[in-house]
Amino acid sequence: MRIMQCGKADYAALAGIWERSVRATHDFLSEDSIKEIGKALLSDYFPNVDLYVAVDNGSPVGFIGLSGNSIEMLFIDSGKQGCGYGTELVDFARQRGVTKVDVNEQNPAALNFYRAKGFSIIGRDETDEAGRPYPILHLSL
Repeated sequence: MRIMQCGKADYAALAGIWERSVRATHDFLSEDSIKEIGKALLSDYFPNVDLYVAVDNGSPVGFIGLSGNSIEMLFIDSGKQGCGYGTELVDFARQRGVTKVDVNEQNPAALNFYRAKGFSIIGRDETDEAGRPYPILHLSL
């Protein structure tokens, strides 16, 4: 596996990974929320982070978006979860000074994943950044 920086030409492939991952792990999201967030990925989210894709055997298997000392997004393709790609991407991010991440409170698997990587809850918001009813947990090393 290798991790490579990606750009605008990779957005469509990353959006596909995002949707498959979200549908497999975010059962609390409404269909409208998935569509709304998915639509904003290309215009609002992807351009505002440093994106890196994990590639295995020539195929993208997951990606991470970093901004400053924070992981802003981490998604592993639905058929590739539990294979160590998320750990590799978090290790990659930590080598770049990342110390913070936010997770949906309704995604206990993500919370447990980050806790296993040494992160602890330091705060909570009742809604996500767009005001949707999805509580966000703030974690830090």
